Amino acid sequence: MTQVAGSSVRALIEEHAGLEARLAEPDVHADQAVARRLGRRYAELAPIVTTAGELERTEADLADAQEFAGEDPAFAAEAETLRTSAEALRARLSELLVPRDPADGSDVVVEVKSGEGGEESALFANDLLRMYSRYAEQRGWRVEVLSATESDLGGYKDVTVTVSAPGTDPDGVWAWLKYEGGVHRVQRVPVTESQGRIHTSAAGVLVYPQAEEAADVEIDDKDLRVDVFRSSGKGGQGVNTTDSAVRITHLPTGVVVSCQNERSQLQNKARAMDVLRSRLQAMADEQQAEQASADRRSQIRTVDRSERVRTYNYPENRISDHRIGYKSHDLDRVLDGDLGNVLDALRTADRAERLATAAQEEARS
Repeated sequence: MTQVAGSSVRALIEEHAGLEARLAEPDVHADQAVARRLGRRYAELAPIVTTAGELERTEADLADAQEFAGEDPAFAAEAETLRTSAEALRARLSELLVPRDPADGSDVVVEVKSGEGGEESALFANDLLRMYSRYAEQRGWRVEVLSATESDLGGYKDVTVTVSAPGTDPDGVWAWLKYEGGVHRVQRVPVTESQGRIHTSAAGVLVYPQAEEAADVEIDDKDLRVDVFRSSGKGGQGVNTTDSAVRITHLPTGVVVSCQNERSQLQNKARAMDVLRSRLQAMADEQQAEQASADRRSQIRTVDRSERVRTYNYPENRISDHRIGYKSHDLDRVLDGDLGNVLDALRTADRAERLATAAQEEARS
């Protein structure tokens, strides 16, 4: 390792030890949000600490083997094996040291909106929500509907949900679902088509991390218009008999959020404010990223709703992700929640780009 990399690793090892000490303090767990944040950071650093320790031990063994290689051929063979192991560990450590997306451990808000295609688009929006819900179920995540506007045939004109993960896994929901933002296109025969012709329609997906309570987003009450209305759709009698649903408009930006899932107006307003805070934080982060170097701009394309990201072709049972050229003929499985291969391919491409960017920056320094 270079001297710079070595000092960086030492700093991370010290941070990991400090977090371990803090997490052992009982008072830290009195605030679950703080404990969860510290736990996720601790888990994020664990692979770096483990790999650095293995590399240090391997390099020490290699030095010993090289010292005795001239006297005993067995040590020479062992030295070659250890040299290969050390190279693999250095490569692994370099990959782990590539800066992560700081929001990777976050839960997310997902908005799905019907687009071109009318009723067929609304039905496709419902299919997308079902796909994400099934995937979340497989991973043990929780999906909660905040607001929804249903179409006449049971689709969604728009629907907003939160997706949250329990525990302190450093790879939270955002680490996986951040790639889903954009325009999703479907090619199939709509249920409303009497002549069996294939139509193309689309739905838009917006994914953004849930902002922490202490997020640096200032919201002035004077900038808000709050409307209450009667909840519609599923939810039970109690939901539909009172004006408990809340719609909040942020006047400076025009962002509109609503929540109708809770039983009381106060609860719905609190949840809507959480979503608004997350939306504004995501907008601020995107604006900041836009102002950064061109090398980083590909990282924000994943949250651009105007970009067509994927096509779902029913006649050929094919799914195509246009950002990385991914294609497979298991559309039925993907729509049933088996998103693993698609997301793995996207994460691999993203990681390769981050490694290339890091290498370029290191070469320039």
